[in-house]
Amino acid sequence: MEKYYLFSPGPTPVPPNVLREMSRPIIHHRTPEFEEILCQAIDDLKYVFQTQNDVIIFASSGTGGMEAAVSNFLSKGDKAISVRGGKFGERWTEICENYGVDVENIDVEWGEAVDPQIIANILKNNNRIKAVFTQACETSTGVAHDIKTIGETVKSYPDTLMVVDAITALGVYDIPTDKWGLDVVITGSQKALMLPPGLAMVSVSKKAWEFYEKSDLPKFYFDLRKERDSLKEKQSAYTPAVSMIMGLKEALSDIKKEGLKKVFERHERLARATRAAMEAIGLELFAKDNPSNSVTAVKVPDGIDGSSITKILSKDYGITIAGGQSQAKGKIFRISHMGYVDAFDILMVVSAVEVVLKRLGYDVPLGKGVGAAQKFFIG
Repeated sequence: MEKYYLFSPGPTPVPPNVLREMSRPIIHHRTPEFEEILCQAIDDLKYVFQTQNDVIIFASSGTGGMEAAVSNFLSKGDKAISVRGGKFGERWTEICENYGVDVENIDVEWGEAVDPQIIANILKNNNRIKAVFTQACETSTGVAHDIKTIGETVKSYPDTLMVVDAITALGVYDIPTDKWGLDVVITGSQKALMLPPGLAMVSVSKKAWEFYEKSDLPKFYFDLRKERDSLKEKQSAYTPAVSMIMGLKEALSDIKKEGLKKVFERHERLARATRAAMEAIGLELFAKDNPSNSVTAVKVPDGIDGSSITKILSKDYGITIAGGQSQAKGKIFRISHMGYVDAFDILMVVSAVEVVLKRLGYDVPLGKGVGAAQKFFIG
């Protein structure tokens, strides 16, 4: 008998009650029953986003939300800043370039967080910047950026939008969208919201809607105003992912019952336990500063084939973690602690990592990492 354990930074485990809700008989999306579900999901999303702004749902991956954040608010030839500190920071640049937006890249060494002062200096010296694109958490490196400080800087520039990919951060960190002046914030269903992949969610400020009126970039399916206007009638512009939104409503209800403060504390505790465990067995974190509470990135020990760690965990133990991407491929592995994960899940995956490293010839004292993690779960 085999069990399957999921510790990838997306998709993440889905709670049984959410799966049950999604397995209910399908209903039509142009009915009062679905209208009620959709409106409740939108209201609860505003709770998680900590915003009074409009929140739009698309049937897409998070990348669809990122694309909407470019195409809806900018025009061809506009100047923007992109923080490139990993695979997903690079994606901002790629989307902008495909739409003819002129990008000034801030290249950050993988494993490091961007210095907010660099952004402040560029904005001070260039009044053509229309948007700052960054991640709240760079999933590929396990690094969190200082969104609060960056947001406070951008907020003082009325002609510049602050756009945040919070796909692996929303529901993990305290990101008060309105308080920090974040104009566009994107998340995805398959991370801390504890759903399968398939939904992108975008919050849009009043300031951002003013930019929409001037945008000349093409948009059809990912037209945020079209969706906003449909929501006024308790509808979506096109056929929505009905079962996913039913599951979303259920997952958000769970988050509200736990309360955001406790949700953030839980993720921090799990992350700190994971980091302590990896360091206890002699491994080095990839994040040089601001390690993420969403995913822990760990350097592969010298002499060990990084791809073997993930392969053996999957093949022999039914445990899925993530390897490195692009330039970090084979050099790091990543353990997620987002969403439907508890203390004993962390103890299990730490134990499995110890066993696999031992099998690969790394001199790991079995149980030392588990013991280090356990200290965070006492009391």
